[in-house]
Amino acid sequence: MKFVTLNNGVKMPQLGFGVWQVENDEATTAVAKALEVGYTSIDTAMIYQNEEGVGKALKESSVPREELFITTKVWNSDHGYENTLRAFDESLERLGLEYVDLYLIHWPAPQYDEYVDTYKALEKLYHDGKVKAIGVCNFEIPHLERLLKECEVVPVLNQVECHPYLSQNELKEFCAKHDIYVEAWSPLEQGGEVLQDEAVMKIAKNHGKTPAQVVLRWHLQNNTIVIPKSVTPSRIEENFQVFDFELTSEEMNEIHKLNKDRRRGPHPNDMNVR
Repeated sequence: MKFVTLNNGVKMPQLGFGVWQVENDEATTAVAKALEVGYTSIDTAMIYQNEEGVGKALKESSVPREELFITTKVWNSDHGYENTLRAFDESLERLGLEYVDLYLIHWPAPQYDEYVDTYKALEKLYHDGKVKAIGVCNFEIPHLERLLKECEVVPVLNQVECHPYLSQNELKEFCAKHDIYVEAWSPLEQGGEVLQDEAVMKIAKNHGKTPAQVVLRWHLQNNTIVIPKSVTPSRIEENFQVFDFELTSEEMNEIHKLNKDRRRGPHPNDMNVR
């Protein structure tokens, strides 16, 4: 496993395990398998409705708490200072933990314009020692600029949709300038077209790897944190086997050229669902 050092000095595994769209009971089994394979970073959220299932797997695991890195998120309906503090306590209870390693705002929900107050609640949780680090998801540059101007703690990362068809170059450049890591959700384009892309398949063949492994390796070599999700045991293992090969600069460039600025998920400015 390779670790990155966040802007507050906290170390985080660069490869984590996501549980979006995983049922509560299934999350227990999937997380248990991920921990067995060697993952120690688990990414969940209140809206996934599987925090209890994740917590059960953590409780039953032999991995010491201090070796785990657990992320959860506050949902749009809980924006606002007091709401966020309450939502955090509820997530903590469902997870069965005394603290989380990373707490994130799930979406900026700009229509409601409460994400600054929400982030200030995250700052309180951080200062109170209830979380080791705080950050955001799906924030565009203007949203980040407001936080940097109006809040005290620089987010450690911005978790966004990112894959070879949506490389997020401008956002990555802005985040790098402000020492904010980019973390990729849907790193494999939800198992979409990118895994059948001719260029990706050719590179995979050259290395004796799968297209998914090549795409994950591309993320890692781009200094991006990545959280692939799967409930299939063989895929959970496969996604972890990405540290024993390296893409050449030519191969990296070939994948860079695939960008279409094409999303599978909603645009952050439009995601105001509560």
